[in-house]
Amino acid sequence: MNPGPAGDLRTLARLLGLFAPYSGWVLLGFGAALVTLLANVCLLAVSGWFIAAMAWAGAAGAAINYFTPAALIRGSAMVRTGGRYLERLVTHEATLRLLSHLRVWFYRHLEPLAPARLQQLHSADLFSRIRSDIDSLEQLYVRSLVPLLTALAGATLLTLFLAHYDTTLALTVLAFLAAGGLLVPLWSARVGAAPGRRLVETESALREAVVDGVQALPELLVYGAAAGQAQRLNAVSADLTAAQLRLGGYAGVAQGALGLCANLALWCALWLAIPLVREGRIAPPDLAMLALLALAAFESVAPLPAAFQQLGAALTAARRLFAIVDAPPAVTEPPGPSPRPMGFALRLRGVRFTYPGAGRPALDGIDLELPAGRRIAVIGPSGSGKSTLFNLLLRFWASEAGEIRLGGHALADYAGEEVRRQFALVSQQTHLFNTSIRDNLLLARPDASQTEIEAACRAAQVHDFIGALPAGYDTWVGETGVRLSGGEARRIAVARAVLKDAPILLLDEPTEGLDAPAERALLQAVDRLMAGRTVLLVTHRPWGLEAMDEILVLDAGRITARGTYAELIAGGWLAPAPKRLTLTSPGPCAAVQTAHRQPAILSAGCDRESGARD
Repeated sequence: MNPGPAGDLRTLARLLGLFAPYSGWVLLGFGAALVTLLANVCLLAVSGWFIAAMAWAGAAGAAINYFTPAALIRGSAMVRTGGRYLERLVTHEATLRLLSHLRVWFYRHLEPLAPARLQQLHSADLFSRIRSDIDSLEQLYVRSLVPLLTALAGATLLTLFLAHYDTTLALTVLAFLAAGGLLVPLWSARVGAAPGRRLVETESALREAVVDGVQALPELLVYGAAAGQAQRLNAVSADLTAAQLRLGGYAGVAQGALGLCANLALWCALWLAIPLVREGRIAPPDLAMLALLALAAFESVAPLPAAFQQLGAALTAARRLFAIVDAPPAVTEPPGPSPRPMGFALRLRGVRFTYPGAGRPALDGIDLELPAGRRIAVIGPSGSGKSTLFNLLLRFWASEAGEIRLGGHALADYAGEEVRRQFALVSQQTHLFNTSIRDNLLLARPDASQTEIEAACRAAQVHDFIGALPAGYDTWVGETGVRLSGGEARRIAVARAVLKDAPILLLDEPTEGLDAPAERALLQAVDRLMAGRTVLLVTHRPWGLEAMDEILVLDAGRITARGTYAELIAGGWLAPAPKRLTLTSPGPCAAVQTAHRQPAILSAGCDRESGARD
């Protein structure tokens, strides 16, 4: 959608406001570009005058001082070379500083939006905005802002110089400069606005399609959908090529029109200056100088068609960035400082929360008492609201009704960072960065010693595995931990949470992907290490529940039962953890379900790594 000229001006003004911290660099780059332009015009004009003056002096037998113009020509050549180098140096330095500032500015605005407001964005689209859209703003400075300022200043100074000789001549050249430097760029910007927007949007769509295709390649091959994905990529690529061709065609027409204006200005300058020579108002050598100066003046406006065309793409990219930056965060930070917690007890009363656009609440009337040092488990089928409970406790979302208190104060009174400082989390979606195992662990506590790292890994039952690797803790895990199995990555994530040593530990299916013995050992280790700390465990598997002080059964956002492990078994809400059985035949294990009041809570689970029946 085209926001119109008023919207473009507002977006441009906002962008220029972001450039304000680097205004000195911007002005320095503009000054270097202007000096380079004037030196180049002077070189061409004085060279023409010098050649014509030498010929005129030879024909008339008159003496001429050739030292001054020769020195001026050499000086102009040196200034042009030095100015061009300085222009490149300054504008690139300013651009790099500006891009660095913009990326940090954008990331700081992203933090309050994560994860709630970013869930509707495709990861590739978000990456495109962080990289490509911000990089597009580089073109605004280098190819739009500096050329526009240089053209305005250069055209004004050259027109004033021509007016010193003849006003009509100066106004005529100015008219052609306006046609080539204003009308042609405006036409270029108008016709290039739609393909420019299309170019930015299609580049983003292409990245999304490529990322989807790479991440889902095994599934695409298994289901025979790879050809369809390839056709989608071809279609998006064709749209991108079409937009580029249209922009290239418009750029060619604009450059041709600009060249026509320059040549017409040259001929008009000659037509107006020749009578001045005949009347004796200017010297004959000045005719060549004025004609070449009129032609060289168009160097000041030559970049403007491309600058105006690039401006459309830059404004589109800016609007995409501002659309995210302007989104209100899902959780509002308190205006004052966070209170000092009196202990680390958690209390929930009548908590209700509904995701935007959802038909029913994810949590409805939740009451929970979690004193410091107490262990509570929340069990229930997928979609019952277990993970939503963690999102509310971490202040990723805010409850729409009810109250959550931490350490005797309302959770809403704490800043998000202060809340999350009290929690260590192992979530269902384990994320490992593309770096070493040690660096992934130090994310939790950068000042941790090697002894503390190893102690945490022993507690998570992963130290022996890491020690057996050739590089040990310096082993590179790959992007999203691709070089590790799911169970190994989960245990490293558990070690990272243990290393943080926070007073409250949140475990969201921490043993997912582990076999039964490793699962039991891990829960026992965490139980020993977190003695005296508050633990909230979310799971749908029965192991480790006997160590919990209380178990809540959650279904459709409501607590349907609560009690100790023995009480829930006695009431038929929970089946005891069965003994391990080994499958005698290959193939996927069938779902086994016990007859109890919550059919979604299974007493048996399929081991993902060993293929055995638990």
